[in-house]
Amino acid sequence: MERKITNSPITPRLFKNEILELFSKIPWYVPLIIYIPVVLVTLYYSIYIYQLNIETVVPLFILGIFSWTFVEYILHRFVFHYQPKTPLGEKLHFIFHGVHHSYPKDPLRLVMTPSVSIPLAIIFFLIFYWIFPGRLELPFYAGFVLGYLIYDMTHYAVHHFQIKNKYLMKLKAHHMKHHYQDENLRFGVSTPLWDYVFGTLPTEKTLSERRI
Repeated sequence: MERKITNSPITPRLFKNEILELFSKIPWYVPLIIYIPVVLVTLYYSIYIYQLNIETVVPLFILGIFSWTFVEYILHRFVFHYQPKTPLGEKLHFIFHGVHHSYPKDPLRLVMTPSVSIPLAIIFFLIFYWIFPGRLELPFYAGFVLGYLIYDMTHYAVHHFQIKNKYLMKLKAHHMKHHYQDENLRFGVSTPLWDYVFGTLPTEKTLSERRI
C-alpha cells in the first residue's frame, strides 16, 4: 500500500474528544517513568523476596531482553503492519501505527502510548507467569520490560537524536530505509537480527526483483 509521507513535525488531530487526543500524544520519557520502576521492583522481588540466586536471575534477565527483540519484530511486522480490509480497520491502523509512517518526524506520536503498552505489559506478565515455575517469570519479565524500553528509546533516538555511535548509526540507516524505501521490509528497530533470520532484510537480488 502506497503511503504519503509528510515530514511535518506535527500530525493532524486524531480524535474530536480532547481527552482521547491528549492521551494519543506521549513524550519520549514517559515509558521510562512508568517502566523503570517495574524493572527495579521485579528484580527486587526476584532477589530479596523470593530469594532467587544471581546465577538464575542474570541468565533469565538477559533471556528476557533477547526475547523482547523477537516479540518486537513480530508485533511490528504482523500487527503494526497488518493490512486492514475495512474502513474502520484502516482508521484503527492509522491511529496505532500508520500515523507514525505518514508523519515520522512528530516526536509526540513515536513511542508506544501507555494505553497500549500497559495492557500489553499485563498480558505478557500473565503469559510468563503461566509458563515459568517458581517465580522465575520475575527476572525474565524484568529483562523483557527493559528490552521494550531499549526498543522505545532506540526508536526515538534514530528519529530525533544526533547520533554519533557507529552501531546506532547503522540502526538509524536500517530504520530510515523501512520508512522511506519500503515499509514492508526491515521490521527490526532495536536489532536487525530477526530481519536476517526471516528474510526481511533485502539483498541486491531481492531489491532488483522488486524494481521489475
